Amino acid sequence: MAVRDARPDDVPCMVDMAAVKRDQYQEYSPVFWRPAAGAREAHRSFFEKIVASRDSICLVHDGGGVINGFIIGIVVSSPPVYNPGGKVCMIDDFVVSDPSLWSTVGVALRDETERRAAIVGAVLSVTVCGQRDKAKRQVLLESGSHVASEWYVRAIKCRTG
Repeated sequence: MAVRDARPDDVPCMVDMAAVKRDQYQEYSPVFWRPAAGAREAHRSFFEKIVASRDSICLVHDGGGVINGFIIGIVVSSPPVYNPGGKVCMIDDFVVSDPSLWSTVGVALRDETERRAAIVGAVLSVTVCGQRDKAKRQVLLESGSHVASEWYVRAIKCRTG
């Protein structure tokens, strides 16, 4: 098993894994996580650009010829109103094929992403995690991450009068 740079031929598997995760997240927040028309194609196109980019960290975990996890980290400057002491690695698309893999595959992917991000000046990683993604959340907390912010969503109902 090895963490390696994602390649163009990994993209279909990444798209499939991301679609499964979106479906899971949609179960508990159906409006926020509702896939847009053409979501798979849009995600495929996005992943192809990310894999080809030198400005992102896009890694997969190859479990003996089978991709069982991937992560995308993008190193950015922090917002001008915050000063964490350097750049920030934003980790949004971060998926493993089975929740039992978070403590091994997930940790290996995030550790390598953070190692590479530090080389280019990142001092902080920010990882997106769905509220009820218990296995991922647990591994993040156990590895020293903490919740810095939460998003609360509510449908806006049209009110007249």
